[in-house]
Amino acid sequence: MRIPAFFAALALSALAPSALLAHVKLAASTPTAGSEVKAPKAITLTFSQPVEASSAAASIVMTAMPGMANHGEMVIRNFTASWSSDGRTMTLALKKPLPTGTYEVRWQAAAADGHLMSGTVTFKVG
Repeated sequence: MRIPAFFAALALSALAPSALLAHVKLAASTPTAGSEVKAPKAITLTFSQPVEASSAAASIVMTAMPGMANHGEMVIRNFTASWSSDGRTMTLALKKPLPTGTYEVRWQAAAADGHLMSGTVTFKVG
């Protein structure tokens, strides 16, 4: 009979740690999504759980510049990335503050479950 095997599998899955079942999510960022800030010198991304640093990446892209219609995307390369000791916060330290414009921080990361997740944080520098 297969029903007891089903209940055994169900019971074992209930005992699995929830951290292994949950995908990493962005819990917070500085600047916050949708905000307007003055010339930031760093951007932080804080995740819902520790991230496998080897799976993580982030890019900063200027998507609009005041006074320039049809401004194409411009990748910002003047930063270095580092991680907090708990593996939850990535800091993008800028060598120069960001100039006025609209930006996206595009990230990807995986936690212990191994599922690669991605997202975007958009903000303005004024």
